[in-house]
Amino acid sequence: MTQHASMTPERWGRFGLDQQILMVANEMNRARNLLADADRDALRRTYERVLRLVDLTIATRPRRTLRRELLRWRDLVAELYVSAAPGREAHDEAFRCLLRFTAEASKQIPLLLA
Repeated sequence: MTQHASMTPERWGRFGLDQQILMVANEMNRARNLLADADRDALRRTYERVLRLVDLTIATRPRRTLRRELLRWRDLVAELYVSAAPGREAHDEAFRCLLRFTAEASKQIPLLLA
């Protein structure tokens, strides 16, 4: 994983929660576009980036309740990551859940998951 590998918690922490969630969502959207593709390696790398960004978000958020919910959400993505053939329904469910973390991100639901 080269993309985001050099992202430090200090740099990631400078982004607001809305921005962080939307950047994770961007990777989830990339993964969604790869679900029908035969390139499972590209899909796995995309989920790796999602997990990396979520880990950074967890590390930089002081609110325990938010961290707890992000850890639960991370488990959904981890299941997709280890799955031999992740399904669109499970992916979209996790994607929708992510977008509900902030009001700003929720605005993207009708645009991305209609």
